[in-house]
Amino acid sequence: MSKKGFLVLETGEVYEGIWRGGKARAGEVVFNTSHFGYEEMATDPSYFSQILVLTAPMQGNYGAHKEFWESRRIWIDGFVCLEIQNSPTERSWLNRLDEHGIPVLTDLDTRSLVLRLRDKGTPWGAIVDEANRDRVSELIREKKKADLDWAYAVSRKEAEVIKGNFARGPRIAVLDFGCKENILRELVKQSSEIKVFSSRTRSVEIQKWEPNAIFLTNGPGDPGDVREAVSTVRDLLGWRPVYGICMGHQVLAQALGLKTYKLKFGHRGGNHPVKDLLNGSIYVTSQNHGYAVDIRSGSQGIVETHVDLNDNSNEGLECREKKCRSVQFHPESHPGPEDAMTLFNHFFEWIK
Repeated sequence: MSKKGFLVLETGEVYEGIWRGGKARAGEVVFNTSHFGYEEMATDPSYFSQILVLTAPMQGNYGAHKEFWESRRIWIDGFVCLEIQNSPTERSWLNRLDEHGIPVLTDLDTRSLVLRLRDKGTPWGAIVDEANRDRVSELIREKKKADLDWAYAVSRKEAEVIKGNFARGPRIAVLDFGCKENILRELVKQSSEIKVFSSRTRSVEIQKWEPNAIFLTNGPGDPGDVREAVSTVRDLLGWRPVYGICMGHQVLAQALGLKTYKLKFGHRGGNHPVKDLLNGSIYVTSQNHGYAVDIRSGSQGIVETHVDLNDNSNEGLECREKKCRSVQFHPESHPGPEDAMTLFNHFFEWIK
């Protein structure tokens, strides 16, 4: 007999489904419109403290393979979908989630849930079984007590040096806010060496290493809660070229004096159209963020380079005086699409 499970939002709505295992947990409830890539999403540190709701109905149908993971562990706090592969011959993804204590809820009205998140925003919530239904408020309260600097929570705490594949390539300092492994894979291809630093590293430590450029990675949470990094990046501006992705874009924007704001329900999926204002190209991009940069809140000299065609929010900037560029989306793709992968080539051409 199937066991009942519930997704309970802090605003009071309750969605009943089938409990598929894991442990009761709380997190921010978000939805993603990608049709594949459940492993990459779950292991992307950008999903830290989030309950992931998939709009595509069938999940787990191509199994689980560590080669697709974007970090060393699973970061989500819940997995919600209409159906998950659960047959005698294939249930590896469901098993993997259960092994990591991630609660899984299926067979609920995900269409209704996503419409609620789209119309009213992304609240906190909890996935519980019947035995823990009265603990929802406690679970949410305890989760909210944690340090809100989510980037530091998922960042490396010790610096890590990685040998590059191109002996004559540049040395790249990477400031880790929750870096996806594919960012490092792409940087290694054209670098002689990269060094990954914790999100709270001071500028003097990075300068001692004498990199040719600084790369700011993706990461989770509110950019306004990221500690140390804005002042670190501000100190580095103009010294070496700085390039940011996603959270890195938002941290760079703050270092330039721009403000950020919370989007109603965020951009999460593999089908977001972005226009490159420098060359007129349009990319279909992979995105995962809940905040955006207010490009109009800064001073002269900052140029908007990319814009989201769904809501006209900012997706990229450049400041030539400070030798910096950034984009809000994920050019490293994985799980896709790959339209913007050429931006890594542009990055290395630029820093030359």
